[in-house]
Amino acid sequence: MSIENTVGRWEKRWHPLRQEWVVYAAHRNSRPWTTGTTDQDTNLAPAYDPSCYLCPTNLRIHGDHNPDYKGVYIFDNDHPVVGLNAPDTEVFVHDFYQKGPATGIARVVCYDPRHNVTLSDVSPEVVNNVLSALQTETIRLSKIHPIKSVFVFENKGKECGVSNPHPHCQIYATDFVFRTVQTHLDAAKTYRLQSGKSIFGQILQSEIADQVRIIAENDQAVAFIPFFARYAYEVMIMPKNHHPTIMTLSSEEIKGLAEVYWQTIRKLDLNAGHTFPYVMSLMQSPTDQPDLDYWMYLHILPPYRAPGLLKYLGGPESNGGTFMADTMPEEKALELNRFSALV
Repeated sequence: MSIENTVGRWEKRWHPLRQEWVVYAAHRNSRPWTTGTTDQDTNLAPAYDPSCYLCPTNLRIHGDHNPDYKGVYIFDNDHPVVGLNAPDTEVFVHDFYQKGPATGIARVVCYDPRHNVTLSDVSPEVVNNVLSALQTETIRLSKIHPIKSVFVFENKGKECGVSNPHPHCQIYATDFVFRTVQTHLDAAKTYRLQSGKSIFGQILQSEIADQVRIIAENDQAVAFIPFFARYAYEVMIMPKNHHPTIMTLSSEEIKGLAEVYWQTIRKLDLNAGHTFPYVMSLMQSPTDQPDLDYWMYLHILPPYRAPGLLKYLGGPESNGGTFMADTMPEEKALELNRFSALV
């Protein structure tokens, strides 16, 4: 597929994992905007902030002091969404509505002791250390009853609602499976029954064959803006070998995944001219009984339709359940690949 043939395209594409249409209207991206624009804060943060709850040696909200850590630091969230000691409550309110205890484990993962860096600012080796730590933590949490699923995510930047700019992500280990993962599992099961093939394997094979949406690749992993991307700079980063969860990746595969991840977020920063916000999620199978039709991957969802211009969810997305995109995935991949020589 040539890039020239995608410019200005007006079409819909099927999202195989979410089982829904995505509508693309690239001709609308040139319309004038008077709202939704943002200015980047250019104030330089210090490497150490004495008021930051995540910086080394500082006092946290409940009285604990952080150690003088030098690498990755992981601790139980002081304000957990879920907990093994969550208040007990009746499971059913009545025959229709349901409720139950918010059971699980919430952890915080600090990437680096420095307050003023992101993963794109550090070396790929540091990113490798972070992914290795997430692998170790996933293995540990998966052995704790009644954990069924381990969901890792990072909200980077004020546009994504991050409460603390210190480089970190969070882990929610829960006694239920997150809805998007379950949707993927259902789609994978249906596709397997219909075709006898892996839906994730087909996505990976198709992107490698098309090439035009790939933005980083090595022998172990590949990053691409998927054919069915909903957000302009949405990226999937997949290991080339099949793994339902991060738990079974080899050290070499973790290293390759980290390198491709680092190249991807470096390109996002270079394209924007500043640290680019995003939500990153480690998508993986339920960990209590990994489903072999799932294929773990890192998912990046930046909130911009273009640098400095936010993507807001309007009626079709928030209530209609159908995404309306103003740019084509092929265009955005080409935009990011202008910086390939710099990463």
